[in-house]
Amino acid sequence: MKNSKYKTDLPVMLSPKTATAGRFNLSLKPWHGLLLLGICVLSSTAAYTADDTANAPPFEVLLRWMPLLLKGFVFNLVISVSAMGIGTLVGAALGLGQISLHGSVRKTSWFVTQFFRNSPWLVLLFFAMFLLPFEIKVGGFTIPLPDWLKAIFGLSLPVMANVSEIVRGAIASLPSGQWEAADSLAFSRTQVLWRIILPQCVKRMLPPWMNLYSILTMATVLASIVGVSEVMTLTGQALSAEDGRTDLLMPFYSFILFLFFIYCYPIARWTVYLEQKFAVKT
Repeated sequence: MKNSKYKTDLPVMLSPKTATAGRFNLSLKPWHGLLLLGICVLSSTAAYTADDTANAPPFEVLLRWMPLLLKGFVFNLVISVSAMGIGTLVGAALGLGQISLHGSVRKTSWFVTQFFRNSPWLVLLFFAMFLLPFEIKVGGFTIPLPDWLKAIFGLSLPVMANVSEIVRGAIASLPSGQWEAADSLAFSRTQVLWRIILPQCVKRMLPPWMNLYSILTMATVLASIVGVSEVMTLTGQALSAEDGRTDLLMPFYSFILFLFFIYCYPIARWTVYLEQKFAVKT
């Protein structure tokens, strides 16, 4: 006989699929990019018919400037890949420092991680652009530091801090039995990290690392504020060269949105796939 004094329906934590069942779930699909392109075409046509028809059609102008814009977008990708590479290398070392047995190393790594992780990306970019010298003299050699290189350094700082936290979190997520089993086999701490712990952490770190790279790629347009000749800067120069035609704003900036969409969307979908593939079974 059921005792009404006690509740029979205990609260449980539902899985993401169960929790969202029956609810409206919005996710990006490939046709969203085509919809964006269609909106660009329709709005540009309407703006052109309402403007001076003596000028060249907006998409004819866009096709004329497209090689330059694509060149600028490739430069955005170069900045993102370079900043991600530098930030990953330094951030991985910083993350290992956060689990160091030496208190000074652990506290210093934690402070550096939290400082750059909670600082605005644009402020760090200005920090690198205006506080780093224009050139460095080493012995008899002079090494120039162009604006694009300083932009890479500036964007690698928040990446470094986030990668450090990804590494620390991945290591902390492993069961303590992995460390205990390795200690029972008389492995040194270095051997435990490189042969047992870090190989298991790769699949845990890969999805957030890819998500971070996607965010970094979209944040590279911040370099336009400090004068780096990337896609946004070149777009502004192209619009200025066309005598500030307002009917060109929608096609040009929609084209930039479309470029970032077709590049970042596959990364986002791959990240979701890896999250499902490497999900920890409980």
